[in-house]
Amino acid sequence: MIEEFYKNKRVLVTGHTGFKGSWLCQILKNWGAIVCGVSLNPSTSPNLFSLAASGKGMESYICDIRDYDSLQSVFTSFKPEIVFHLAAQPLVRESYANPRYTYETNVMGTVNVLECVRNMRSVKSLVNVTTDKVYQNKEWCWGYREDEPLDGFDPYSNSKSCSELVTHSYIKSFFADGTVQISTARAGNVIGGGDFSVDRIIPDCVRAAVVGKPIQVRNPNSVRPYQHVLEPLFAYLLIAQKQWEEPSLAGYYNVGPNEEDCITTGTLVETFISKWGEGLTWQCSDSVGPHEANYLKLDCSRIKTLLKWNPRWNIDIAIEKTVQWYKAWNGRQDVVTCMNEQIAEYNRMR
Repeated sequence: MIEEFYKNKRVLVTGHTGFKGSWLCQILKNWGAIVCGVSLNPSTSPNLFSLAASGKGMESYICDIRDYDSLQSVFTSFKPEIVFHLAAQPLVRESYANPRYTYETNVMGTVNVLECVRNMRSVKSLVNVTTDKVYQNKEWCWGYREDEPLDGFDPYSNSKSCSELVTHSYIKSFFADGTVQISTARAGNVIGGGDFSVDRIIPDCVRAAVVGKPIQVRNPNSVRPYQHVLEPLFAYLLIAQKQWEEPSLAGYYNVGPNEEDCITTGTLVETFISKWGEGLTWQCSDSVGPHEANYLKLDCSRIKTLLKWNPRWNIDIAIEKTVQWYKAWNGRQDVVTCMNEQIAEYNRMR
């Protein structure tokens, strides 16, 4: 049982104050792991980290991963056995506005994490979380495989391609002795309760819904591998466990939905509206943004074959669970209870 594996394991999560990081820490704490988080303060208000009081029951450090000395101090003090590297500047539009900061965080931040692991031999398993956008996107109608060229277009995507290459170099240069097992995980577009980021479609839907205005949609015909946040998180947890137990399983993994659940943004919004109700509508936005890919899919055959991982919630359920969380939040209900119920329900679907 995966939860039994994590019981009493010392797990460090970078980016723990973010959307995915807060969910990951909640899972780990529920499973009895000893958890430490390293991150900047939450970037939005409201934010899931504060709403769910995610810092309780774990060690929590506000630290910029660009600051090697501070990061190393946390590693030295906590002595992690497993590391999940999620900290990043995660937004495409922000990367156009602040490319230098994006590269410093996503590339040198990864270097700093890997250096800390290299100098802290307590670590046995590391998962570096990147993105589905690391690939050179040729607008193909089929999914990209792990051996496709890495060459993200925009500064965010490209910085994550660089993060992959840095990780590959460290594996070959410093971890060839097998003392630490390292994988990168390239996840598709993630939705779920608690994301309040700017320029993301579900938070945009929620912001419009709570004030009763039409949702503004920039690219309704773009195809994306949308998936509930629990899908990639359970995949990361599985990767870290399996490579700990069998080192030959370390490598590079795509993590995305099944073929039929890769849908257009317009379809995503229509489904959100049907779940939310209350007469919600949407319209095409007339704002012109920077370049973003129109078509993107992942081939997840590798993780399905080697680790026996498969998505558990289709896109309809994923949106239903997402709306359920935001309805609870908007109705001032206990969002932690909602999270725990969703985690337990997902985990039962083996």
